Formats: sequence, C-alpha cells, structure tokens
Amino acid sequence: MVFNRSLLAKAALGPAAGAVLMAFMASGAIPAYQMYSVALAAIYTIVVLSVGLLAGWSGIWSVGHPAFFAIGAYFAAYGSGHGWSLETVVLGAVVTGTVLGAFLGYAGARFSMLYIALLTLAFTMVTLELVNRWSSVTGGDQGVAVLQLRSSLGLGTLAGGSTESQYLAVGAAAVVLALAVPAAASGLRMRLVAAKSHPLAARTIGIAPEAQSALAFAVSAAFTTFAGVLLGLITGFVSPDPFSLNLGIALIAACVLGGVGTIIGAVAGGAYLTWNPSLSSAVGLPQPVVQGLVLVGVLLFLPGGVVPFLSAPLRSVLRRVWRRPAPTPTKPNPAVDLAPRQPATATAATGEAAVVLRLEHVSVAYGGLKALEDASVSLRQDEVLAVIGPNGAGKTTLLNAVSGLTGNGRVSGTVDFAGGSLLKARATARRRLGIGRTFQHAEVFSELTVAENVLCTRRWITARDRADVARLLDSVGLADVADRRPGELPFGLQKRLDLARAMAEEPKLLVLDEPFGGLDAGERALLAQQIRRLHAQGTAVLVIDHVLDDLFSVAHRVLAFDFGRTIGEGTPDTVLDNPEVRSSYLGTVGGRAELPELPERVGERSVLRLSGVGHTYGGVVALRDVDLDVREGVVLGIAGANGAGKSTLAGILHGSLKPARGSRETGGTVRTSLAPEGRALFKTLSLRENLEVAAYAAGITGAPLRERLAETTEWLPPRLRDRMSVPAAGLSGGEQQMLAIARALIVKPDVLIVDEPALGLAPALVDEVYDRLVRLAHDGLTVVLLEQLLSRAMSVCHEVAVLHEGSVAAQGRPGDPSFAALAEAAYFSGARETAATTARL
Repeated sequence: MVFNRSLLAKAALGPAAGAVLMAFMASGAIPAYQMYSVALAAIYTIVVLSVGLLAGWSGIWSVGHPAFFAIGAYFAAYGSGHGWSLETVVLGAVVTGTVLGAFLGYAGARFSMLYIALLTLAFTMVTLELVNRWSSVTGGDQGVAVLQLRSSLGLGTLAGGSTESQYLAVGAAAVVLALAVPAAASGLRMRLVAAKSHPLAARTIGIAPEAQSALAFAVSAAFTTFAGVLLGLITGFVSPDPFSLNLGIALIAACVLGGVGTIIGAVAGGAYLTWNPSLSSAVGLPQPVVQGLVLVGVLLFLPGGVVPFLSAPLRSVLRRVWRRPAPTPTKPNPAVDLAPRQPATATAATGEAAVVLRLEHVSVAYGGLKALEDASVSLRQDEVLAVIGPNGAGKTTLLNAVSGLTGNGRVSGTVDFAGGSLLKARATARRRLGIGRTFQHAEVFSELTVAENVLCTRRWITARDRADVARLLDSVGLADVADRRPGELPFGLQKRLDLARAMAEEPKLLVLDEPFGGLDAGERALLAQQIRRLHAQGTAVLVIDHVLDDLFSVAHRVLAFDFGRTIGEGTPDTVLDNPEVRSSYLGTVGGRAELPELPERVGERSVLRLSGVGHTYGGVVALRDVDLDVREGVVLGIAGANGAGKSTLAGILHGSLKPARGSRETGGTVRTSLAPEGRALFKTLSLRENLEVAAYAAGITGAPLRERLAETTEWLPPRLRDRMSVPAAGLSGGEQQMLAIARALIVKPDVLIVDEPALGLAPALVDEVYDRLVRLAHDGLTVVLLEQLLSRAMSVCHEVAVLHEGSVAAQGRPGDPSFAALAEAAYFSGARETAATTARL
C-alpha cells in the first residue's frame, strides 16, 4: 500500500467527522435521547459497510450477517457476566466471526450467487435457532443483560448502556471508515474485484477466487461481529429479536440505498436503518413495508444508489473542467524496454538453447471426447513456437494444459517447465513459476482501471510496483489511458492490456491465445513488433492464431494440429507444403455428395443482396465492406477459417443481426431460415417439440402445422423418424445437426442458411449431412452454406466466396480452373494472388 497526501486526506475525513460528532454530543448540542440513535447509526454504518464492500468487491450477497452481528452481541453479554476483559471479548468475537466467515466464503465460492445467498440464509437460521435454545448462555427468548466490561489495558470500565459506550461506538465507526479508504486503493481490493469479474483470467495471474472469497467474507464477518460487541454495549441488553431475517433484508436494502461498495453510501445506509422506524411511524406503515417500498424505488429509479446519484453532477462538472482527451491507440515506446538480447531472425531456427517447456504424450479428455491426444511439444528459451490448425483442432486445449485451465478434463502425460513438473501445479502456482497467459477475447477486469488490471498481479503494492507498471504500460502504448476502465477503450487497446498483464513480473514463458484476432493491419504490425521485442529480451513464446501471415512473421517454428494430435511441423516457409496440414485447413472431398447442375434459367434473380456491409462487436471488426449476391436456386458457399466472420455474415443474411454499416436487400418477400453453428437445439425437448417450437414462432398452427411436420419428418433419416418423442439431448452429434436443419426447414424457407454443419462430426456423419443438403439443392432450394473447409465448399456449391478477416477475398465458380488456385491463396493470405503464387504456397 502506497500512502500519498490525497489518500491520507480522504482517510482522515472519517476520524475528523467522528471527532466533530463526539464534540457535539459532549456539548449537549445533540439531545441525550438522540445520542443513542447516533451511536446506533454508527454501529449500523460498520455493518452496512461490511455487507456493501463484500458485495461490491467480491460479488457475494450475504443474508448471514445478522448471525455475525448476534455473535458479537452475545459475546459481550457472556463476557460481561463472566469477568472477561473488553479486549478478550472483542478478540473472541472477531476471531469467531473470522473463522466462520472464512468457512462460508470458501464453501460458497463453489456455487452461484443464489446458492451463496441460501447458504448464508441457512447459517442465520441455524444461529438464531441456537440462540433460542441455548438459554443457559443466551437467555433464550428472555435475553441477557450486558453488565460491564473492564479494559485489561487500563482504559477504564464500560457499563452496558452507558454514555461512554456511545462515544466508543462513534469513535470505532470513524476508525473503520478511515481503514476502508486505503483498503479501497489496495491490492486486496483489486484482487477481490479481479476474482469476482473474471475468475478464469484471475487464476492465470496467481489469484485463487476461492481464497479471495474466503478472505473477503472473513474480514467482513470480523467487522460485523465487532459491531455486535458495540451493539451489546450501547443497549445493555441482548435478545434475539433485533437479529431476525428482517435485518438481513434491511441490510441489503441499506446497501443498495446508499450505493453498493461505496464508503459514504454505508454512512447513508446506517442512518437509514436507524431512523427507518421513525419514518415508518410517520407514514403509518409497518417497517417491512417501508423497507420494501424504498428498495423497489431505489432499484427502479436509482439503481446505483443515492450517494452515487447525488455525486454524479459533481463528477460531471469536474470532467468538464478537467476534460481528458479521448483515448487514442498510441505506439509502444521501445525506449522503456529492458536492454534486449541479440534477436534471432523471425523465420529461421535458433541455436541450441535450453528447452524451457516439454510436453510428452499429453492427452486431455472430457468424458468420451479427446480434445488433445498424445501431443508431444518442446519449446526452447530462445524460440517463438506457433501452433496452427482448424477450429476444434486442440490448440486452445494445448494452451490450457500448459496454463492449468483444463477444468474437469482428464490430463495424462508429462508436462515439464523449467526443469519441474507442471501437471500437479495449480493454475495460480504456474504464474509464480513464470508462465504468463493472454486470451483470445482480451479477458480484462472491467471494474478495474488499466493500471489496476496490471497492479493486481502483485499481492502487496509498493511505490516501486507502481513505477514498474507505469513503465510497462508505456512500453505497450497504454500510459495515456492508465486511469481509464477497459470498457472505455477500443478492442485493440484491450488486447494490449491483456498482453501487458501477461508480461507483468517478466515471465519466462508467454502463452498467447489468438493475439492477432480482431485487430486491424496496423495493430497487428505493432503486436508483431512487441512479440519480437519480448523474444529478444529472452522470453519464450507459445502462440496460436488463425491469422497466418502475421503469425508466421514472428514464429521460428510451426506445429500443426488437427483432431487433437500433431499432424505436421516445420518452419513458416515450409509447414504448409505438408499435404496433411493443407488438408486440415482446406479439407478433402468425399465421393457421396454430388451437386446438381445449375440450369441456365435458374440463378438469374437475386433473392438477397448485401452492399458494403460491415459489423463490429465492441470494437472488434467482424466484417468489412462485404458485397454479396445470393441468387435464386443457387447453392452459395462461404468458406473461411475460424474467426473470418462467417457466423456474423450468417446472422446478417438471415436478418436476425442488423449490420452496423451497409445494407441488406431482398428481391421481394423472402423467408430466410438459419441452422446456426453449434445447432442451438432445445436439449430437454423432444424432436417433435423442437420442430413445433420453430413452427409456432413462425405462426404455423393447426392443420398447416401437421402438414409441415409430416413433410419435414419425411426429410429426416428413418432412425430419427422413429424417435420423434426422444429428447434432443439423446441424439448423436450428426443426428442433432440433421434435426437443426429440419427445424430450419419446417417454415418452408426461400433461403436456407446453414452455418458449419460439419463441425465436430465424424467423416461418415459429415457425408450423410451433406447428402441431405444436396437433396435440398436438387429440389431447387436456395442454400447458403458456411463452411470452414474450402474443398468441401468447392465440391457442393455452385458459387463460393472466400472470407478472410471479415472481407470477401475471392469469389467465383468452382468449375473455373483458375478460381481454385485463387480461392486457396485467398483462404490463407486474403490476397488475390495468382495461380503461380498459390502453387508456391
């Protein structure tokens, strides 16, 4: 923790306000009958702060804090009757709350928010039942008095219900508020928020979400039990009534009212809880009714809370006075890099450096599916190793095996890193061993600033840490946006932030998952330059991507994967010469599906036309200036590697996705139907019900529905026609794909759009699915087929458009001898190369 003047000034506000308040109490400005309410508001402030920060920083909503509140109060009562000192009572209550809170936090971290709420609810119910039944200690329903507590440190004696206890409550609340200010700027808060917002990414930087939840709950429970001791002292009497479940609901309402996770909001929430009975009496309504109305009103009209709402105008004024420029992608500053070692060339093998990572016969299985099979990989310290392969080849599973993120997968084989075994190491420990990891979609922590996203990799933050992070952000071009939230930045800068977080603490191995994806040409060039600088500084790099040009520009060696196993290896210049590697991308053609000849009269009328279509997702460019014409009766193939933009194009053609730019025009009334990638079936519904749902959505009922069901069922293979009442989850992958197509057909579309029908299917099932699609082509249906394998698209389509990085890189007819070479070059590089160039590739 680094203390500066601004932080100290903010922290001093709580004690200063407490001192002023106590001065008013001592002067008589606050009537004696109101001093108890002021002390009670101070105590409630501590509890609301504990609940609110737990929810805001860790995402845990607890209904169990009335139980901790009660534990503290009964500790005060029991200790006062057995001669315990004040310090013993406080220590005993805090330790008990800490232990129970840590248990609940660790146990609850494995469940969803609903189950955590139920767990804390059960804890409160058990605690209250124990209070009622353990009458020898708690007095049961009759309650128990708090007599007096003598300080063992010579600070005097506090009698239950005394004025001194009220002063203590106000002073304690002031100190707790002061402690909360530096905690909000600490690494603890950053790590808690990181674990809440993205548990998987948090593990890769050494943060264990379960441990963070346990820690947060333990600290929150400790302060709540301390507040319970104070409650016992100011009341002089403890009974079960104040700790009912109504208090748990009221605490949540107070947190929401003041502003979840805000310090000043806790003060407002504490005041609300204290004077809510007076408000209820004034309006003539029961307290639960008033609480419910307040909570509903705040959720509807002030969802952020009263304090954030009132402070918003002030922040707006300050932003106008000190207007910051919009973030712009700045170039990385190489001047701040460490002195680089002599870099190796990006296309030649390096010398015989030590092997830093070795995988031998590694397999990863999820149930009966082998995502990785008998993989053996070695990576030297002075090497950038690229891994390529089509979608589903096992590339990400390979990275997850190295990073420890295989989840419930069964991992076998040997994984050694820097001379030690990795398989027994947790994902959080692998960061400490020297492994950094990025993600395909830039999984940043949205509630932290850019600087905090990197700072949270440190457990304890010092001034030197902040200087190192500032230097790192400058090296990747993020220094000017260090205090911004990731959501305010374009996708390219978010990618840089993901890389900067992985680079923090100078890892020995950097694992990059599709770093070039979604970036424009300039951003990809900057990223390639950054990877070369990292390599020059001695970092080994393992990288996967589908943007082969940029990937090959930084790689020394390339491994090709397909179906979870290695199928080829070579340099960037030679790896695509391997027939098996080319086949994994382009595919091979079976002999069953035969496309019908396109009659001359067919294909003249356009049924769908896209003009200048572009689309983005949060700054990620999915499509760029796409012009496409779908003609009646034609089977149009859209081929491209994973990430080329096929699924986005499918949604726009279907009409379910509106393009960000450009236009979609139809030739009259055209009904389109989509069989999406991944099938998107209703797994718990039967085959017949899946078809009926699609028909109902299209307004088809009664006799027309029965007729459509009969026609569509006839299209299905016999083994499915005989199992129409079976849930869709019981079908094989190929059978599910045929059901998804049948569901799209039941509306009798003019254009059928099928996205990746072969994904995840065995070759025999692929042939069967395509045979049935070809049968539709024989019937004259217009079909748009989006396919990852170029050769299959070329074999079953009248026309083929090749997508590369969101643009149509080539378009033509498979029957044209020159088009095949052009399409292959466009598939890999996106350039409209000549046949001679394609042959060289």
